[in-house]
Amino acid sequence: MILLVLIASVLILGVTIYQFREINRDYHENRMERKEEQIRQSIDLTIQKTTYPVTTQYLGLIFKEEIYEIAVVQNMNFNIYSLEGELIKSSRPKIENDPISLCLDPEILNQLETSVDKRYVERNKAAGDQYQASYTYIADRHFKPIGILNLPYFEDNSFNDKELNEFLARLGGVYFLMFLLAIGLAYFISKYITRSLEAISDMMERTDLTRRNEKIHLEKPGEEIEKLISSYNAMIDELSISAAKLAKSEREQAWREMAKQVAHEIKNPLTPMRLSVQSFQLKFDPKDPNITEKVAEYSKTLIQQIDTMSSIASAFSSFAEMPAQQNETLNVVKIVKLALDIFNEDYIHFIAEEEEIIAKLDRTQLIRVVTNLVKNAIQAIPDEHDSPRILVSVAIDGDMVKISVADNGIGIEKDFEDKIFEPKFTTKTSGMGLGLGMVKNIVETYKGSINFTSQPGKGTVFCVKFPRVGRMKTIK
Repeated sequence: MILLVLIASVLILGVTIYQFREINRDYHENRMERKEEQIRQSIDLTIQKTTYPVTTQYLGLIFKEEIYEIAVVQNMNFNIYSLEGELIKSSRPKIENDPISLCLDPEILNQLETSVDKRYVERNKAAGDQYQASYTYIADRHFKPIGILNLPYFEDNSFNDKELNEFLARLGGVYFLMFLLAIGLAYFISKYITRSLEAISDMMERTDLTRRNEKIHLEKPGEEIEKLISSYNAMIDELSISAAKLAKSEREQAWREMAKQVAHEIKNPLTPMRLSVQSFQLKFDPKDPNITEKVAEYSKTLIQQIDTMSSIASAFSSFAEMPAQQNETLNVVKIVKLALDIFNEDYIHFIAEEEEIIAKLDRTQLIRVVTNLVKNAIQAIPDEHDSPRILVSVAIDGDMVKISVADNGIGIEKDFEDKIFEPKFTTKTSGMGLGLGMVKNIVETYKGSINFTSQPGKGTVFCVKFPRVGRMKTIK
């Protein structure tokens, strides 16, 4: 709309200027023709009244005084030339400073002679103004040419230019108002047209597979918008059905995987227990003098396997249990130090950027995160390592508190990086691979993040970030 107004204003401006120039040109041509005709009539009347012979030689005498009277009456100066182009008489007293030549150019004489109507108009510029000069023959009583009438005409466009400027100023004001109106109309019309699209866009941005999505309901939408809304609402219905099926399938798959893992882990201690019981049945002899030591050894074996099964059950229970949202304002530096106190390895080092970094977390869950990461770091360092080292650090990273656990162990292979947080994945010969999965579960519950960088053969750095808060007034 704005572009159309601009194009229309430019076109109308051009047409207006062109039209004014055409009007000026026609006006001056018509005015010059009228003046020329009036002067010719006065010249013919003077020729009819004169007593001098009507020849070229007597033109100066015929119009000796009459040329000035005609010029005054017609308010227009003119010149009379001979047929050879020599100036005979001029209504101007002095012609030296005028653009009127004392002798006509031969080109003018040729143009006049060859023209059909025996009239030639010369157009030129003089002193910055448009200048025209008409040339026609002066005839005697028998219509025989005896001289040339030259009518110089200077176009005065000051009045027309003033009128044009005033008109353009008014037109510019009108189009400026139209331009402002077009901007306003374009804004409100575009807002009206796009409001439905904005509503649809907002709803699409809020579309989430993890929750129930609302349908779009708009009053009196356009035909195209109504089709788009209907398609979106149909997609939401299908999405809800698909999300429900996916969630059910994921739950069932998770339970199947958990059941397989639990069954696998429980079978491991059951096999040696079965062998121990069978061996005890075959070799049991009440009269054996060493029966007490054998029963004690047998009982010890069974107790060890039972403890293993209990550990398996506890590990799965801990993994399945979501961390309780018992947030408390605590000093992360102090809690991390407390978590490291249970480790006796002298190659575990701790550094903190500040003595006090505050966050709202559950104390027990934070300790679980740190201890699991440190345990993994210890297990990643081979026993034959010459100089084992684990560095635990706490620092501020913008609005987050960052806890890093770095080791110089065996590192993580590239093929295993995508699976490192999977619940049952492990690269160790012992353990169930639930530690990092549990850590990730805790961290994400508290709106944090966990990532790692690793170089095989050189070590790994795990980085955990939690949202932090301002300083506490008192730390007990």
